[in-house]
Amino acid sequence: MEEYSFEFSTVGEIYEANDRVRERLLSVVSGLTEEQEALRTEKGDWTVAAIVEHLAVVEEGMAKIANRLLKKAAEAGHASDGSAKISEQTVEKAAEWNRGRFEAPDMVRPSGEIAVAESLARMEENRAKLKDLRETFDNVDGSGFTFPHPMFGPLTAQEWLALIGSHETRHVTQIEKILNK
Repeated sequence: MEEYSFEFSTVGEIYEANDRVRERLLSVVSGLTEEQEALRTEKGDWTVAAIVEHLAVVEEGMAKIANRLLKKAAEAGHASDGSAKISEQTVEKAAEWNRGRFEAPDMVRPSGEIAVAESLARMEENRAKLKDLRETFDNVDGSGFTFPHPMFGPLTAQEWLALIGSHETRHVTQIEKILNK
């Protein structure tokens, strides 16, 4: 599996990495047939379309969490120089994440009834909201506020932003394997 590094110097690097992952996703799923969208994982539980739906749901949630954390930091007057502050614990958890298999919590499980194109449109809306947050990410130090992730533990806004790309990388690799069977 192609890994996604959590070792960033700036917020801009996180955005660039996330954009590269999105380009990869789009190149993999754009133009799939209905039959390809219906192909299933090794376990047989999710289709390609369901995986993309899951990505859309998760990205939307992560963006909302990051936005709330940044608002708290801005209200507290925490200024930033645009540097990325990713904890060593998060880097270590990311390495563990890249080696394991995890069950998605119910709240982010796909319905399995949404086509890839519809999920991609939702993801485009989510990404536009994240791009609107870019200036805030660059100017507000959100490292003093966290929200817990079920596997990673407490994460800052920047760590949630990086997790978006890492999560998407995991599932793009999964989709590539399904399509290459």
